Amino acid sequence: MGKTIAEKIFDAHRVDSPAENINVLRLDAVFCHEITTPVAINDLISRNKDRVFDATKIKVVIDHVSPAKDSKTALQGKILRDWARRHEIRDFFDIGRNGVCHALFPEKGFVRPGYTVIMGDSHTCTHGAFGAFAAGVGTTDLEVGILKGICAFGYPSTIKINIRGRLPEGVYAKDVILSIVGRLGVSGATNKVIEFAGPVVDTMSMESRMTLCNMAVEAGGTSGICQPDMTTVEYLWEFVKDAYSSKQAALEAFKIFSSDADAHYDQVIDHDVSNMEPLVSFGYKPDQVKPVREMEGSKVDQIYIGSCTNGRIEDLRVAAQVLEGKKISSRVRGVVSPATTDIFRLAMEEGILKTFMDAGFCVTNPTCGACLGMSNGVLAEGEVCASTTNRNFIGRMGKGGMVHLMSPATAAATAIAGHITNSSLYTN
Repeated sequence: MGKTIAEKIFDAHRVDSPAENINVLRLDAVFCHEITTPVAINDLISRNKDRVFDATKIKVVIDHVSPAKDSKTALQGKILRDWARRHEIRDFFDIGRNGVCHALFPEKGFVRPGYTVIMGDSHTCTHGAFGAFAAGVGTTDLEVGILKGICAFGYPSTIKINIRGRLPEGVYAKDVILSIVGRLGVSGATNKVIEFAGPVVDTMSMESRMTLCNMAVEAGGTSGICQPDMTTVEYLWEFVKDAYSSKQAALEAFKIFSSDADAHYDQVIDHDVSNMEPLVSFGYKPDQVKPVREMEGSKVDQIYIGSCTNGRIEDLRVAAQVLEGKKISSRVRGVVSPATTDIFRLAMEEGILKTFMDAGFCVTNPTCGACLGMSNGVLAEGEVCASTTNRNFIGRMGKGGMVHLMSPATAAATAIAGHITNSSLYTN
């Protein structure tokens, strides 16, 4: 019987199996940021194990509160900086050259098909868009990864989602993943890999595939994953061109990590998007989803465009097209945070930031801050945010605040209207 992408990656990286269904995997990369890693660093120091398995395979960024907002977050940054310098970790991205981790690390070419990646961050599943197994882990697993370059997992069981049809105008990857999370439920893929496949995925950009994989965890998934193809090669070519004679040669090498036609799946779901409408979340769970038209006119106080889900240049371009020549409602405030400094620079060169500012948005530096209610857009009690982020848990963006998840296009249209509305009203 054939194997899935995840099974092939496990088989290629297994270094030990000490007990039934325990697979110790060799890691290709360990990603770190200033919120979860300092805890691991301090514990390793307390155990006299202040070492790293391979400084070239550890990638570090300050992104969750950037720049620091108080003494506590400044200390977290200092611990990470001192550690990176102490161990000569060259790929350390400090303020001014940083970005949201799950946008920055792919942008730098740190993820490849067939890789194993861990990070102390639940949205590490984003990197599976490249045909990698990427998972968020707890502090103990992160420590072991930093120290030994290994991590233990159960053998992967995969749910395959065949995304079929053709995306209607005004419907984007964010709408697709909201619909899938709504269909599976918040625990429907617990301890499983979600493999996104089908003709719709085949035509998606890497940015859109990252949006899909980013929210696999919202259905309980350990990792999202897509099969590598020429789109993957094109995105990575700048970083791999010296290793392959041609793009076709790179594609053939990457295709080793593709699912076999006779691979076994825990479940196969055909998901037709031909008649899909723009979607929005309601309530306090990401599987509570309904068409935007059913939420038409609902109050919002803030619009937030950014995050590891929808802060890439593709997202900013879509939102800017909706906003071009228009003003946001005086009843709301708008915040946009390009996901990395390179995205910020490109958006500035293309005039996108001017479009946002002319419309009345506040443009901030790259940071995760608002997404988890830490900085740069925290809500007050009773306030509502229309957001391109990935979670709408109670208090996610601030105590007593409500978050409605949506695409950048819907968020931009909502900013103009001053309430939740469909972007088609401003693009047709």
